Amino acid sequence: MPDFRLPLSGDVIQSINPWNWFVRTVGGQFGLININLGRSTNPEMEARILDEVGSYGHQIGKMGDALGVLLAHVDRSKLTETERCTIDEFEVQLAEIARVKQKRAALTARQ
Repeated sequence: MPDFRLPLSGDVIQSINPWNWFVRTVGGQFGLININLGRSTNPEMEARILDEVGSYGHQIGKMGDALGVLLAHVDRSKLTETERCTIDEFEVQLAEIARVKQKRAALTARQ
């Protein structure tokens, strides 16, 4: 059966951060509450990278993928127990991320 969608009913993804607009409007200070969105030496460049390259999660995911490749070739016999545990914990986290992605892909494929 063909995939039929009415206008504005498709998969639209847009990041909306009302705090970003609000904080810029009032200069970062609202009453006694100070909202800090983080520091950047070049916020315009950071925003451009997020728009053109990918979200922080996407960028970190690619780093995780690359580290997974490198870790597959590491001789762990020379590492301390603490270092091995650190790598093991990271690999468990990568496996959990892969599991969540596979689950999401399976759900998307069914729709």
